[in-house]
Amino acid sequence: MRGFPVRSVLPPLPLLLLGLCSGTSFPGNINIGGLFPTGSHEYEVFRFALSQHQDVSKLVPQVDMVDTGSSFAMTYAFCSQFSKGVYAIMGLYDRRTVNMLTSFCGSLHVCFVTPSFPVQTNNQFVLQLRPQLQGPLLAVLEHFYWTRFVYMYSSDSGLTVLQKILDTAAELSWQVTSVNLDALTEAAFIKLLADLDYKKDFQIIINCELERLNYILNLVKSKRGRVELSCLSVQGFLDLNVTEFQKLAPNVTGFQLVNSTDPAVEKVNREWVEFDSKDFKLPRKRLKYTGALTFDGINVMATAFQNLRQQHIDISRHGNAGECLANPPAPWGQGIDIQRALQQVHLDGLTGHVQFDEQGHRTNYTLTVMELSHLGPRKIGHWNEKRGYVHTAVYGPLQEEFFGLLNKTYVVTTILEAPYMMLKKNHEQFVGNDKYEGYCAELAAEIAKHVGFTYRLELVADGKYGARDVDSKLWNGMVGELVYGKADIAVAPLTITLVREQVIDFTKPFMSLGISIMIKKPTKSKPGVFSFLDPLAYEIWMCIVFAYIGVSVVLFLVSRFSPYEWQGEDSDDEDEVAQTTTNDFGIFNSLWFSLGAFMQQGCDISPRSLSGRIVGGVWWFFTLIIISSYTANLAAFLTVERMVSPIESAEDLAKQTEIAYGTLDGGSTKEFFRRSKIAVFEKMWSYMRSAEPSVFVRSTTDGVMRVRKSKGKYAYLLESSMNEYIEQRKPCDTMKVGGNLDSKGYGVATPKGSPLRNPVNLAVLKLNEQGLLDKLKNRWWYDKGECGTRGGDSKDKTSALSLSNVAGVFYILIGGLGLAMMVALVEFCYKSRIESRRMKVISGGGEAGILACGLGGGLTGENGRVVTHDFPSIGVKRLPCMSKAAGLGLSSTGM
Repeated sequence: MRGFPVRSVLPPLPLLLLGLCSGTSFPGNINIGGLFPTGSHEYEVFRFALSQHQDVSKLVPQVDMVDTGSSFAMTYAFCSQFSKGVYAIMGLYDRRTVNMLTSFCGSLHVCFVTPSFPVQTNNQFVLQLRPQLQGPLLAVLEHFYWTRFVYMYSSDSGLTVLQKILDTAAELSWQVTSVNLDALTEAAFIKLLADLDYKKDFQIIINCELERLNYILNLVKSKRGRVELSCLSVQGFLDLNVTEFQKLAPNVTGFQLVNSTDPAVEKVNREWVEFDSKDFKLPRKRLKYTGALTFDGINVMATAFQNLRQQHIDISRHGNAGECLANPPAPWGQGIDIQRALQQVHLDGLTGHVQFDEQGHRTNYTLTVMELSHLGPRKIGHWNEKRGYVHTAVYGPLQEEFFGLLNKTYVVTTILEAPYMMLKKNHEQFVGNDKYEGYCAELAAEIAKHVGFTYRLELVADGKYGARDVDSKLWNGMVGELVYGKADIAVAPLTITLVREQVIDFTKPFMSLGISIMIKKPTKSKPGVFSFLDPLAYEIWMCIVFAYIGVSVVLFLVSRFSPYEWQGEDSDDEDEVAQTTTNDFGIFNSLWFSLGAFMQQGCDISPRSLSGRIVGGVWWFFTLIIISSYTANLAAFLTVERMVSPIESAEDLAKQTEIAYGTLDGGSTKEFFRRSKIAVFEKMWSYMRSAEPSVFVRSTTDGVMRVRKSKGKYAYLLESSMNEYIEQRKPCDTMKVGGNLDSKGYGVATPKGSPLRNPVNLAVLKLNEQGLLDKLKNRWWYDKGECGTRGGDSKDKTSALSLSNVAGVFYILIGGLGLAMMVALVEFCYKSRIESRRMKVISGGGEAGILACGLGGGLTGENGRVVTHDFPSIGVKRLPCMSKAAGLGLSSTGM
């Protein structure tokens, strides 16, 4: 009875335990497939990473070394590993095999984890460790305002990015030139570089694998000597061979996926260097970014299988795994569980945060944006999906930024433009920087002294400041030399503008100014003989003359009509009663009264009637205002030599066609009018653009000479500072008219991202605070001026009147005296003739008769006074007047 229960109970217990274990078993070893090219860096890292998980995850590699570009070899290797029962595969592909692999993975439910370039696919069984570059690249392009560039790509990794760039270019009107590197031989690529150099296409994006990129950079270094501005789409910027390349002072931007300063990354790199691989005996360097992706891929697999083990999910494969090429294909049932486990992994690896979306693409990652400066690679920003591109470039102190580079001689580009940069009169006797003098020559010396570097002045080759060509979009002048790496700094009167700031860096302005108008100085109007008449217009003088005559006539008329102007007197003679009637305002007396009032001298007669006094009162008021206005302006018109300017403002230029006007060809002034939306400036630009002959000049010197030779028919538009300087130079025949058309400044320029910018900017600010910039301007503008203060021929002061100012007054005085003498002579002659006729009459008709007739007759006095006399008897018999006497003007009264 005791053993029954034992026999009856014991046997079922082992069977029950066996059944439980068989339902929850997890494989002891996890076979991981590997498809790598022979001798690849990724395979070596694959073996290294698996060695880190042997004790915990027990990942066993099943590796096939294949040609990843051969579809047959890849198909055979993939099916071979699938038949061996691998749980997941890690490997590489290229554009010829990627479609085949994604198709097998989707059909058989086998997960393929790859560090290769990402592709656009919705196959959830392909997990792409490498992040996509479309978002980061477009963000960087927008930050640097690239609207015209060359995109070089390999067919493996660049096609998806190219499609996104072309779509964006269509929306934003970018000009993109695409170049497929796979179709180019070395000779063709060298020719391409020459063409790009000729077309000045230096904004280049290169998207290819690391090995080819290093090869391209070596070609660029050897054939062009200098990289101007490029963007490299690789995610392993620090893996580039830039030791010799950075000595060429390039300006290259790229992406970095691995944070090399992270302690965890440094630890893995040390273990990687010390790892003793049986297959490879080559000396190792740090992990490349593709190796770091491979390492993270193994960590993702190990984490996923540990999670599956902890969740007691059966993923074991029993018996034959099935045929890879079966039709229809038989998917592996446990593949979905592994795929979900891999997608659910979140970890921080060598390449940052590792996470996948539902399509197997890398998500929630961060890319560091790097720049290759003079000191080597350095971080300038980062990009992530939430915030986009964040620019974090901060230039350190001068000691850190220029450590080891202070003994370098920097190229300072400039332009011959007085007084900024000029050749000394005896410049042939000097060499180097000593040949030059001027404002910018001294400014460059002061900046170099404050910053602590040596420099070499070089004149810009084409003699231009810098503008972008409308058709080719290429930069010329000093801006072009900075953009294309021919110079390190520009110290010149270079205007800070938006379009220039997009491609180069400027310091704070060292001089403020604006666009102004230069014209030929009008000839000074010398004071004329009758310059004392200038205070009043000639129309006013004519009106005064007519008013004088009119007032005199009105006064004469009202005096004739008014009885109060006639005055009668009774005689006290006993024998005769004579009445005398007088009127003082005949025509001559009226003219004399008006003239005396106008001259403010008065007269010995005045109106008696109310009407006459009204005329006199309004005439006095009129003369008071006229004489006061004349006196107020007389001093200014006699002491100032006036210059009548035909142009006073930009509006005056725009509304006339007689005077031509233009700007410097290829400067900021021309660009200002080209881009202006103000109606006046648009009208001026429309004229300048279509004027024949051209109104644009090659240099400021040409513009000034054209102003001087055009006899006032050409106006030159230039910066006010240069205008003020030329106004101070002999022959002192130009002048600035009107105010400034805009407000801007001159700045010292450096290439984009140059370490020189910050220390040079600080030096400019320091020089400004010390007052040295104002001191330099006074020295080169006014202290060395040749036309006196503010461009005058002499210092501004009140000058004494010269004889020419008042010569007309003397002429009138002399003329008046001469006229008086002539009139007196005429009067004498006329009176003598009258008297001679009277004497003849007297001698013919008797003295007594004539005397009686002459004395007893009624005489009509001058000025209209009618006088009647009755003389008493004096012992002479009065005779009736003869008819001849009446003919002499004697009026007979008869007795």
